[in-house]
Amino acid sequence: MRQTRHWMLAAILVLCGANGQAQTKRSDDFRAKYELKEVVVMSRHNIRSPLVSGGAAYMRVTPYEWFKWTSPGSQLSLRGGALETEMGQFFRKWVVAEGLLPDNCRPVGSQVLFYANSRQRTFATAKYFSAGFLPFANVEIQHKYYEDKMDPVFTPQFTKMNEQYRQQVMAEINAMHGGPQAWMQRVQPTLTLMEEVIDMAHSPAAGNDTTHFWYDDTQFKLEKGDEPRMKGGYTLANSVADALVLQCYESESMAAFGHELSEEQWRKICGVKEVYDGLLFTTHSAAVNLAYPLVSRIREELHHEGRKFTFLCGHDSNLASIGAALRLHYPVTAHALELRTPIGSKLVFEKWSDGTEEFVALNLVYQNLSQLQNRTLLSPDVPPMVMPVAIDGLNPNADGLYRLDDLDARMAEAMAEYEAIEDEPAAAE
Repeated sequence: MRQTRHWMLAAILVLCGANGQAQTKRSDDFRAKYELKEVVVMSRHNIRSPLVSGGAAYMRVTPYEWFKWTSPGSQLSLRGGALETEMGQFFRKWVVAEGLLPDNCRPVGSQVLFYANSRQRTFATAKYFSAGFLPFANVEIQHKYYEDKMDPVFTPQFTKMNEQYRQQVMAEINAMHGGPQAWMQRVQPTLTLMEEVIDMAHSPAAGNDTTHFWYDDTQFKLEKGDEPRMKGGYTLANSVADALVLQCYESESMAAFGHELSEEQWRKICGVKEVYDGLLFTTHSAAVNLAYPLVSRIREELHHEGRKFTFLCGHDSNLASIGAALRLHYPVTAHALELRTPIGSKLVFEKWSDGTEEFVALNLVYQNLSQLQNRTLLSPDVPPMVMPVAIDGLNPNADGLYRLDDLDARMAEAMAEYEAIEDEPAAAE
């Protein structure tokens, strides 16, 4: 029988009941028993403009004009920056209330680390968060390359490959939700809805007979030194769903091109993206390879002497692959369009101590749809969504905390799985 738990993120315990309202609750017994020692945040970037890779094909499949994005393609939008600053301010209120850092802290030494992928949207997300989190400190955002070059730590790529391993990953892909074709078939009604919303039949692409989304030509490419890739018509459906959802956030409207859509319809549109990301990044065998650099970095941070707060900023593919590698159970989101790792969401590792042993709580923290569209000022009284993340096969204590040693062993296990993969020899020149 499931235990009743106190899931903690500072003073916030979000209970998603029938009315879906966030409630604030804190156990005095918990406060007396535990002390917050460190926080590690693995963040997805906030709202961006649509990706421009592939020639921005999403623009040619509708006769309508898309939202006038406030940033160049793929970059963090103005709204995304404002929302991330709000989230940083909320986290500041939390860590100050817990005594982890003083208000208006100017960190010394290695107390605080901000490290982001070198894509503009990830670097800028970290910068805006730091402005809200540490307003009196000119925080350096560590990154390795010039703007928009991918850092290997945040690139969900295969760094080892052999034919047997490739077939193992493909077997897991083909077993997921009955196989790619079956999963895609289940979202066919949503693809039809999207075709109607964007008026695909009268788009510029219709002149080349692109009047419907298709997926019967789906192929997967799994190669060393590259991210897992999907080829075929479903990639177009994924990019259109992505652009539609971003427009919904930016336009502050539940309508799309004159079609009033319900929140449930929007969640189904996000489900189109869920198929794409799920197949590529959430099989366990692939994830231990794709997430190895970040799993090892998070593990290192949780044992870093003197570190109080770490902020790592990457992508939804990072959150997805970390979750699959460590066998985490992300909750089905409440009051969000995206089902698992919403835009701007954070996987938060909270390290607590009872004076004799260290524990970890895992939470998914994100701004709900209303907060995204209305740019709501966050506070302890108006918190973001905080939902518990479970670890498959591990049992939390009565306070909802996992032993740090148990999480550490899980990380070591995932890393050992990666290290056991035999790498095929390089091709002779």
